[in-house]
Amino acid sequence: MKMIAKIHTDLPTKFGLPRQSGLVEELEGLIVFEPAYRDPEALRGIEGFSHLWLIWEFSEAKRTTWSPTVRPPRLGGNKRMGVFATRSPFRPNPIGLSCVKLLGVEKTPDNGTVLRVGGADLMDGTPIFDIKPYLPLADCKPDATGGFAAEKAGYSLKVDFPAELLAKVPTDKHAALKALLAQDPRPAYQHDPSRIYGFGFAGLEVRFRVEDNTLHVTEIEYQMI
Repeated sequence: MKMIAKIHTDLPTKFGLPRQSGLVEELEGLIVFEPAYRDPEALRGIEGFSHLWLIWEFSEAKRTTWSPTVRPPRLGGNKRMGVFATRSPFRPNPIGLSCVKLLGVEKTPDNGTVLRVGGADLMDGTPIFDIKPYLPLADCKPDATGGFAAEKAGYSLKVDFPAELLAKVPTDKHAALKALLAQDPRPAYQHDPSRIYGFGFAGLEVRFRVEDNTLHVTEIEYQMI
C-alpha cells in the first residue's frame, strides 16, 4: 500500500495516546498529504461529512512474527484474547482504523489542502494509507455489542491539575490535555501510587501519579529539542 498522508498531533510517542479514537475529542490533528496526493479534486465533497475513517499504519509496532493471542491493556495485561478480537497494534498486518471528526478543510501555501480533525488516537507522524467518509446509514449500529471492551466503558479518572502547572500549558491545549489525563494513560497493570509517569504533549513533558481514582499532575517541563 502507498502512504497518502501523515497526521501531525501533539503526541510524539505511543505513551499517552488515547486507547481508541473519539475518546478525547478535544485532541486535534492535521492531516498533510504527500505531494503526489495533493490534488484538491481528491477532496471534492469531503466537507459534507462530519466524520471520517482513517486507515493507517502502526509504524512503531512492526514485527516479523505474530502471535494468535495478545494481552489487551484494559484487561490488566495478564489475560490473553485472540488478536482478531482486539485492536492490539501487534497484528499480522500493522494496520489501524480510526474514526475522527472533520473540523476543517484548509488551504495552505506549503502543503496544499490539509484536513483538521478531532478525536484522533494517532501519534505524530503516523502514515495514513486511506481516508473514507463515515456513513451513519451504514456505519452506525445502535444494537452493537462491545464484548469484553464494554466492561471498561465510561472509565475515567479525576484530574488534580495545580494552577501553577496548568499555567505552563498553552491555553488552547488545556481541554485536550485534561481529557487525555482523565483517560488514565498508565499501563493497566501498574497501580503503584508513588510511581511517577511521564509523556510528551505539545512540546511539554507531563509527569503525574495516580492514587485511588485521582490523577495528580506533579510536573510540567519544556521538552529539549
